[in-house]
Amino acid sequence: MSEYQFKPDLPAPNNNVGIWGWLRKNLFSTWYNSLFTLLVLYILIPMLYHFIQWAVIDASWVGDSRKACTVGGGACWVFVENRFSQLIYGFYPEPERWRANLIYLSCALLITWLAIPKLPHKLWVGLFALFIYPFIAVVLLHGGFFGLSVIDTSLWGGLLVTLVLAVAGIVISLPFGTVLALGRRSKMPVIRAFSTIYIEFWRAVPLITVLFMASVMLPLFMTTEINFDKLLRAMIGITMFYSAYMAEVIRGGLQAIPKGQYEAAEALALNYWKSMLFIILPQALKITIPSIVNTFISLFKDTSLVLIIGIFDLLAIGQSAMSDPKWLGFSIEMYVFIAFVFWLFCFGISRYSIYIENKLHTGHKN
Repeated sequence: MSEYQFKPDLPAPNNNVGIWGWLRKNLFSTWYNSLFTLLVLYILIPMLYHFIQWAVIDASWVGDSRKACTVGGGACWVFVENRFSQLIYGFYPEPERWRANLIYLSCALLITWLAIPKLPHKLWVGLFALFIYPFIAVVLLHGGFFGLSVIDTSLWGGLLVTLVLAVAGIVISLPFGTVLALGRRSKMPVIRAFSTIYIEFWRAVPLITVLFMASVMLPLFMTTEINFDKLLRAMIGITMFYSAYMAEVIRGGLQAIPKGQYEAAEALALNYWKSMLFIILPQALKITIPSIVNTFISLFKDTSLVLIIGIFDLLAIGQSAMSDPKWLGFSIEMYVFIAFVFWLFCFGISRYSIYIENKLHTGHKN
């Protein structure tokens, strides 16, 4: 009969499951890590408490004038509430704002459809969102077709202009930047020289200068029959500027592809465009998703620079509201609201890119 040897009891393993396990693993793993965590909490908690007290507890939410903001001593969100429609629509005529609302709603539905994994036909929905939906949105917002009254772009403003500039810049700069990246790596000297000169020129000038040139200089090169409105000129300037940055991002992804992938494409007897379309570019774009999204976020935030050429985007509308003598002294509330809107969109773009990156993950990460 065999004898069993019992080992002494071992200590229980550390609990790394749940919120307490996460805290133990990330914030209190060692004594110096715990000390640093407590120090940070000691600094941040009072700041967070005072901010919540100012922004929520003592804030004024309802009212028609600044008299409603003299009670609690906290934030005056009445100011933002009174200017909310202007922040969202700009000077878009109120009877026609259903068109802008329809654009907001349809855009949210498209994003939701692409974001939820279980919904079908994502490829067709994505192609529709990239190549067809922007034209539908422009026709609906501007009018002039199907009995819709024409709304001049000078009346557009606020978040509407910010989204129009950002979406147009993102949709156009990505394919244009891809073509420039391929051109810079081309074996044809003329195409390579043109792509290189274009990229280096636009990367060497600040965006403010580009917007000034697009607003002032671009009409001088056009005939008198062609009349580009200010919003379209800003859109062209932003797109041309960020296409150069996008080209360098994608070129970095192309250089990261191993030489064996090119040799595999040649072994399959694929020509240049088929190898790029089916083998090289999908891998390069997957590798550069974080850099591409970072460029998108920079583009979205830089749309606020159009205020220097007289376009009333979200920030410009907020600054014009702060100059109203009836609401002087409440600029902090307006800046906090605008910062929150920008953060909300940028954070959403960032999280969606992480979802796409994880979905396309094929084991190249550690």
